[in-house]
Amino acid sequence: MSDTTAEATLSDLAAEVARLRDEVAAANRLARRAADRGEIENLFNRYMYLHNAFQDEQIIPLWVKEGTEGIRARYTNAGQYTTYESVIRYHQGRPAPAGKLILHATTTPVIEVAADGETAKGVWLMAGTESGLTDPEVAKDSPDFMYSPGEVQGKKVWAHWVWCKYAIDFLRQDGEWKIWKFRCYELARAPFEENWVSFGEKNQAAFDLDLMYFGDDGKPVFMPPADEPVPSENHPYSPDTVQKLEPVPPVAHDTFTDTFK
Repeated sequence: MSDTTAEATLSDLAAEVARLRDEVAAANRLARRAADRGEIENLFNRYMYLHNAFQDEQIIPLWVKEGTEGIRARYTNAGQYTTYESVIRYHQGRPAPAGKLILHATTTPVIEVAADGETAKGVWLMAGTESGLTDPEVAKDSPDFMYSPGEVQGKKVWAHWVWCKYAIDFLRQDGEWKIWKFRCYELARAPFEENWVSFGEKNQAAFDLDLMYFGDDGKPVFMPPADEPVPSENHPYSPDTVQKLEPVPPVAHDTFTDTFK
């Protein structure tokens, strides 16, 4: 073999090795992003399982750690929470009253991990039920259309279908994915006995209130004071609304951009 031939062979070999290295690196990046997507989906599913079982204290470790810049949560038009302390208060002290049922089932996820692997964005749809029992004296403070006819065990019954959308930003922290920015959009709800169209006409003001949940005996528990106003409002379905693409599902991106405001 001549020197020229040997040099050409070595050059071809080096090029092939370089090509294989690039392929392996690309495959590793793809595998990492696929694993990240699975971890993020598991993280939010774990959140929902815990929330359905009134185990919100166990949700706290799923959030970014205290002191993380940019933490945010928003649930209604009453305001948004932008400190670790105010975000975490939502998950502290939540009761599990007898007779209360929350069953939120999330579906249709669109999850995109940033190319730098440091952040990710996800949206979900949720269809579920919420129900419980309310002391008649407590029920007097709420509109009758919120309750079903009759009583069970001497208490008023509220049993609602509910539909929501979630838009969440995630941050990789100490090698694990954590919830960083959280937004819930209530899309529609309706009592078991009524359709969501006629109920939607009555229910517009409810989303502007700072109601957090119904606690023991169906007593309303309100959100803590918000840190700042919402930059834009969301309103659930009514016979007059036109549906819009909000939140916009995430697309492939290189680094974090704040799209779920």
